[in-house]
Amino acid sequence: MKVPLLDLQAQLAYLKDGLQAAVLKVLDSTRYIQGPEVEALEHEVAEYSGVAYGVGVSSGTDALLVSLMALGIGHGDLVLTTPYSFFATMGVVLRLGARPVFADIDPVSYNIDPRRMEEILDADKERRIKAIIPVHLYGQCADMKGILALAERYGLPVIEDAAQAIGAEYPLATGQGTRILRAGAMGLSGCFSFFPSKNLGGIGDGGMVVSRDKEFAEKVNLLRNHGAYPKYYHSMVGGNFRLDPIQAAALRVKLPYLDGWHKQRSENAGVYDRLFQATGLVERGSVVTPTAVYRPGDGDSGADNYHIYNQYVIRAEHRDGLRDWLLANDIGCEIYYPVALHRQKCLGVGYEGISLPVAEKAADETLALPIYPELTVEMQEYVVSTIAQFYMNR
Repeated sequence: MKVPLLDLQAQLAYLKDGLQAAVLKVLDSTRYIQGPEVEALEHEVAEYSGVAYGVGVSSGTDALLVSLMALGIGHGDLVLTTPYSFFATMGVVLRLGARPVFADIDPVSYNIDPRRMEEILDADKERRIKAIIPVHLYGQCADMKGILALAERYGLPVIEDAAQAIGAEYPLATGQGTRILRAGAMGLSGCFSFFPSKNLGGIGDGGMVVSRDKEFAEKVNLLRNHGAYPKYYHSMVGGNFRLDPIQAAALRVKLPYLDGWHKQRSENAGVYDRLFQATGLVERGSVVTPTAVYRPGDGDSGADNYHIYNQYVIRAEHRDGLRDWLLANDIGCEIYYPVALHRQKCLGVGYEGISLPVAEKAADETLALPIYPELTVEMQEYVVSTIAQFYMNR
């Protein structure tokens, strides 16, 4: 049996007619830059996320970049973030001449740990840290209650890296009770990626910045088009960060399916959990299955998607050997991420000897398994039985 890590052909089978019609509509319109498809998607994604404003951009990376540009982040500034994420989280900081400061992660959610953040912020006597970028990794929100409390105490804006988490929900306690908010709706801005492997993936690159703040959204809108308004009059230096209308049209076809895909991913995660328990691998400690930290039924009613499982990531003994075994048996898998950000060579001077043991351990042990909505139970049984066979052979 062949089980790919992601099967876009399975999704295309029931979306092809709608996608073709949407793309042809754009072609026939000859509106190939911005236009009504982009504007409609911006409105729909903002509404879905529970905020007032959406600004389509060229990628999730550029969503982060333009958000930091809108804050004026630049040379000499520090940005507090996680060491365990895709490179873009750190890369956008470096591109602006700023420097990342890393707080270690929580070992269960793999998201930035507010306790470690507090230690760093308390030690920043010169107040060089100008922003916080938490990442909602694998489809589960970071501890936003703790993060937002620190942001308020230190007067710092929060830019949510929600590239993997569109639609993920979080129970945020307020003076009026617990509110269920979606990823991207809690900080100053939320940054989504529409890379094809995401839960809401395009047919190429794309991204979006969402925000409750009108002034901030207007600034992002200006920056994505070279800082020009009206045309040829530049009040600031921006870039070409526009979302392609063909991508917007394709994403509008997919958006109505998103909650159903989230539900199926969650059900698939439950199947994996039960299968792994049945093998005894969890009890023996060979495999640790992912935990949805905030679950429906824990007193926070009204939420279904505390974890949207963009990835189903296990911890595994002999991880590299297991990866090779799975690939040899036609099972797709991937390591997200094999090198913690603070150990990337491009950082240069100033990061030597930094120890962030929780992130480093995650980089050594984690492995992502297939979790896409069209995955069958038979495929999952094959994945887990193949993993069990690997450990039986050792």
